[in-house]
Amino acid sequence: MARQLAGELADAFETDRGLAEQLTGAQHRLQAANDDLWSGLHPDALGLVYDTAVLGVSQGSSRVAEEILDAVRAGGAAADVEAAALGELQQLHWTIHRAFSEYQRIGEDRRHLAAEIGELIAQMVSELVAAGWTEEQARQADVRALAAAAAR
Repeated sequence: MARQLAGELADAFETDRGLAEQLTGAQHRLQAANDDLWSGLHPDALGLVYDTAVLGVSQGSSRVAEEILDAVRAGGAAADVEAAALGELQQLHWTIHRAFSEYQRIGEDRRHLAAEIGELIAQMVSELVAAGWTEEQARQADVRALAAAAAR
């Protein structure tokens, strides 16, 4: 039974590793969307938006900045510039919303998994102690080695 529990623990650890990777991906998407929101839109650049003689989009500028500058270059009226900015800002809003929702969901999945892992560890330790191990030995047991022994 302890070896079976060790196998379940090994699987749970692998699941957690996958969730951690997903969490990192969601975090990167959040950071990228936030950077896209602000990159190229700083006080000095905003002044340049209305001075078409000096307009230029620096490498790495956000889509929002590029859309605003494109609208200004096209001779767009203030309403056109605002519409371009608003459209890009709405897209970024939903990108951030989706990434944050995913981040929260994955974090909650990891929290539930951690509780399951804690219960599995307690059960495995009890089984190993019942089999003659000391509690210290049971807590230090190599879960993957036990799981591999169960698989053989």
